[in-house]
Amino acid sequence: MTARLRRRATAALIIGGAVLALTAGPLPAVAAVGGTAAAPRVDGASSLVMVLDSSGSMADDDGTGRTRMDAARQAVGTVVDALPDGHPTGLRVYGADQPKGCTDTRLVRPVRALDRAAVKQAVASVQPKGDTPIGLSLRKAAQDLPKPADGAIGTRTILLISDGDDNCGTPQPCEVAEQLAKDGIGLRIDTVGFQVRGAARKQLECIAEAGNGRYYDAPDAEALARQLQRSAQLSADGYRFRGERVEGTPGRTGAPALVPGQYLDTIGPGEKRHYAVDLDDASTVNFSATAVPQPGAAVDTFDALRTRIAYGTDASGGSCESSTEHFFQKEGATTLTSAVARVPSEKGFGSCDKAARYWFVVERESKKGSDAARWPLELTHGVEKPLTKGVRPARSQPEYGKGGKEAALPLGDPKDVSGGTGFNDARELGQGVWRDRVLPAQTLWYKVPVGWGQQLRYDVEFANEPTLERGFSSTLSYGATEVYTPTRAPVGGGTAEFVPQTVYNGRPAALKMGTVPVSWTNRHETHPNVIPVHDKGDFYIAVTLGAQAAEIAENPEIGVVLRVAVMGDEKAGPQHDAPPRARKADKGGDSATRADSGGTGGAGWTGTATAAAAGGAVVLIAGLVLVRARATRHRASTGTDTTRGSAR
Repeated sequence: MTARLRRRATAALIIGGAVLALTAGPLPAVAAVGGTAAAPRVDGASSLVMVLDSSGSMADDDGTGRTRMDAARQAVGTVVDALPDGHPTGLRVYGADQPKGCTDTRLVRPVRALDRAAVKQAVASVQPKGDTPIGLSLRKAAQDLPKPADGAIGTRTILLISDGDDNCGTPQPCEVAEQLAKDGIGLRIDTVGFQVRGAARKQLECIAEAGNGRYYDAPDAEALARQLQRSAQLSADGYRFRGERVEGTPGRTGAPALVPGQYLDTIGPGEKRHYAVDLDDASTVNFSATAVPQPGAAVDTFDALRTRIAYGTDASGGSCESSTEHFFQKEGATTLTSAVARVPSEKGFGSCDKAARYWFVVERESKKGSDAARWPLELTHGVEKPLTKGVRPARSQPEYGKGGKEAALPLGDPKDVSGGTGFNDARELGQGVWRDRVLPAQTLWYKVPVGWGQQLRYDVEFANEPTLERGFSSTLSYGATEVYTPTRAPVGGGTAEFVPQTVYNGRPAALKMGTVPVSWTNRHETHPNVIPVHDKGDFYIAVTLGAQAAEIAENPEIGVVLRVAVMGDEKAGPQHDAPPRARKADKGGDSATRADSGGTGGAGWTGTATAAAAGGAVVLIAGLVLVRARATRHRASTGTDTTRGSAR
């Protein structure tokens, strides 16, 4: 057998000692999302329980003349005001009922549809007095969270707020957190340390790491409100899953048979999941696997999600195609998608061309110390029928052309928009300029319709934001983006044309991204950024802010602007002589038609990329390393492997 072997090493952005500075003037923070925002996103699979330290030390002065408990009450009020209407929310306290006692933990507000007034009233009645039984409270809090109905998958969050460590000893909090995280799919434990240091901080960091969550430091009341809001909103805005439940097998024997559709499974560290698929001898068949770890959970740079299409038996079979996606950063987990396709060879002589039973295989690779929880896994299986006999497709479009990094994009006033949580609720955008806000460790999702002969091109600009330190900060994070085809194949950043990540330290930062034009014949090209761009439909944009931005930005969220263009005339079909399709009204409104050719955007924003180019504003200080390799094509009998970095 002769098969295509595609191998790719995508940009690994090592942020260790790098600082990105833009000399352009500061940009005001973006206003809160306005009236065009999507309706609140609520589902029955996600829920939140806050666990509030009410021990005696919370009666101490917080440094402003009021008690720590007073600051906590105000912070909890800020959190519930920001949560979506109806989001299931509860409150548990410990140390509030007895001067001494390691069983002193109580649910003061059950987890139910959000009643803001009731939660505020509940926390107002709490008086600090007792001990700090954190381990027991965590165990009880996990029981407080309702089990998702009908096998639904969502984000169930325990948010622990404490000003000290556990003084009871049994059960050990870190051990409880580790056990809960292993037992509960979609469970995360975030911790907020309020004016803590030393052993107390280390214990809270340990709990969060063991519990698939994040530790947030709050040295004062303002920081407490900010960090609580970040954690709570990540819970409310968790990935919205869709699909039929299925359980893959470790090997091919007994693997469930999939028909075209969307499915849900889970996958643990080091596991392989097999699914049987029956393919004809003519269609292009697309598969994707989206792993959804808890945002910001511990991962290694080279932790990976691999997909492949296999044939034959375990002992004597081979692979048609395979693709590997890495995180390529250590700040914390993000959504990771790997996709493969069976594309029949042009002459029909390939080993994977024949009609037969094949297997879609998903594998998770994790380094020691990485998140040990099972990850929800969303699978797609789709079939593209061959062109009608006698139809000659248009030639392939392997070059970026006018859609390269120097393409002119809209520069009009940004319109407010609210990105989705994943592929299933991605917010549709038309051509124009759009403004959103993103949390540390969050990914926002959008979709843009792209037709035959057209290509998607966009910029992402991360705003200048007030930071927690003056001047150059020692803490660095990143901003990232990726673009996916209608079949969820990631395609961005595989050549020198586009880079998927940039350093973020609170100052303006920008990324450029795009695709080649959509052409049916692209499926027979050799470059991994060209092959997937072979069918029209909704292309997905993912925008991520790194988890460590929580240690940089003063505001809970930071502003982000997208400048989106769909370039070229849409063709009526994939054939070589297809006429242009009649233009449709832009679903995004008139943002594109009001583009300002003067060079700056409105609403207080300055074109970040323009400023950088004009003034030589980007300063890279030793330590920013981009390791890139051009994709190459090899011939081998083992199949095809695409190794990519993830910016999702």
